[in-house]
Amino acid sequence: MDQQREQMTIVIVGHVDHGKSTVIGRLLADTDFLPEGKLARIKEHCRRTARPFEYAFLLDALKDEQAQGITIDAARCFFKTAKRDYMVFDAPGHIEFLKNMVSGAAHAEAALLVIDAKEGIRENSRRHGYLLSMLGVRQVSVLVNKMDLVGFEEKVFTAIKDEYSAFLKAQGVLPVSFIPIAALHGDNIAAPSAVMSWYQGPTVLGQLDQFKNKRPASDLPFRFSVQDIYKFTEANDERRIAAGTIDSGRIAAGEAVVFLPSYKRSTILAVERFNAPPVAEAGAGEAVGFTFSTQVYVKPGELMVRACDPQPNVSTRLRANIFWMGRAALIKGKSYKLKLASARVQARLVDIVRVLDATELQSSQDKKEVERHDVAEIILETAKPIAFDLITEHEATGRFVLVDNYEIAGGGIVLEALHEETTLFKDAIRDRETSWYRGSVTPEERLARYSHQPKFVVICGGINTGKRKIADELEKRLFSGGCLAYYQGVSNIARGLPSDARGQDADERIQLLGEVARLMTGAGHIFITTISEVDDHDIEKLRLLNQPAEIFVVSVGEHAFGKFTPDIELAAQTDAVAAVSKIISGLKGLKILQADYCI
Repeated sequence: MDQQREQMTIVIVGHVDHGKSTVIGRLLADTDFLPEGKLARIKEHCRRTARPFEYAFLLDALKDEQAQGITIDAARCFFKTAKRDYMVFDAPGHIEFLKNMVSGAAHAEAALLVIDAKEGIRENSRRHGYLLSMLGVRQVSVLVNKMDLVGFEEKVFTAIKDEYSAFLKAQGVLPVSFIPIAALHGDNIAAPSAVMSWYQGPTVLGQLDQFKNKRPASDLPFRFSVQDIYKFTEANDERRIAAGTIDSGRIAAGEAVVFLPSYKRSTILAVERFNAPPVAEAGAGEAVGFTFSTQVYVKPGELMVRACDPQPNVSTRLRANIFWMGRAALIKGKSYKLKLASARVQARLVDIVRVLDATELQSSQDKKEVERHDVAEIILETAKPIAFDLITEHEATGRFVLVDNYEIAGGGIVLEALHEETTLFKDAIRDRETSWYRGSVTPEERLARYSHQPKFVVICGGINTGKRKIADELEKRLFSGGCLAYYQGVSNIARGLPSDARGQDADERIQLLGEVARLMTGAGHIFITTISEVDDHDIEKLRLLNQPAEIFVVSVGEHAFGKFTPDIELAAQTDAVAAVSKIISGLKGLKILQADYCI
């Protein structure tokens, strides 16, 4: 494709055997964009095998596809008109290959939807129409194919147009045109049909050239998904580089940026490239790294944006359209992994707003689960805040997938950010406390016996910062002074998780740690733990899980906190004895330990 010319990606969809591949094959032939001799070779192959020639064979190159007569992958092809270059995805029509159809349509700027004039509107005709709406494809032209099989009758075309227009309108899609065609014979493909003079609209090629290109990614607000952080130590190199690919916009050295959802701020010092000198600026599609004037500790999955640009949403709840492809149904209460840009976070289904019954012209609002091949409007809640855009504002950060059992099971688009006072997590804690049996020993009686308040002491920091030595020394000093003190690291506590979740699911480790802390502080203990790479939301989650006892946070070395301020901040490798003295002073100041308590 000519990089200097205008380009467009389109997808062609429709029910199986309605003629999608034939339409594209005809477009390739009529625009003289076939490799030299390919058409003749396929016709000769059909003659030798006693098979009728079909233009679909130009695309269905795989032997098993030709044998079955169905397209099972999203084949790509290229052709050009005087106006622009086109890349076309021929997406599967068979229901079992709808997953491939979604991948083909995900990046399309416009769509051609094919309906067989003789068979009429079928299940997948409706399903694909809704999927295009779900994926944010708003430019749709409906091709009523095989008009030759119904005698080129205008009334047949009009009946399909009226029925399908009503269906698309209900899904929020307004088709730009309906075109009657006979792809096998070339009617209304590249030139007007002589046998359908009653139709005065554009040909398929003409309609393609009328589609409008999307706004270039370089013109959109700056979005950079942080894929990884690199730290260099040789030769006193103190650079910390945030690496990834720019989703949209442009940015230059010296510009102020914000990381979301941590809300950390800095200024770009340099734009780095792998094995190449730094550059002054970079734009959409470039894989680069950034260094910053002030060192910020951020984690992969954050979204870096220009401080002066329109900001994305940050929330734990979102309303979305989703197409479900998983073997098991999408259900409430189960945890799934949501992937959006470079972010990876656990998510649960909060509510099902509606599910489309693809065989009818109506939606169901009382379904309790989303079954395989269903398309639905849902409410999701993530375990941690996530930064995202609405699909109408920014596609790269407005699309996501859900993973179930290590397989991509659903694909969706974000419609709205929701900010609720209550969450599934808070509801679960409230239910836990409501049913919690506290026994006959009161907190006041425990205080009188132990002479100290219960407390959850969290010592956090990076690896090899000395936090474990501090925790060991703190436990020893408190115990020697007569306190009920107990230290346990999060790695040991995580042994209570299933074997495949240990060390992988940080959210589940936080959840389990908080539940253990609730038991220990409920028994009147000072419970001490060490944990690496926690952020604001992790600490808030631990605080809520540990209620009614309080949490005391000690940060050792660099931390990932944005707005949260630790109770005590220590440099990495601080002497353990000095660090513990400072912690004990802090605990006395909060009256966790009695002021005259001798430790």
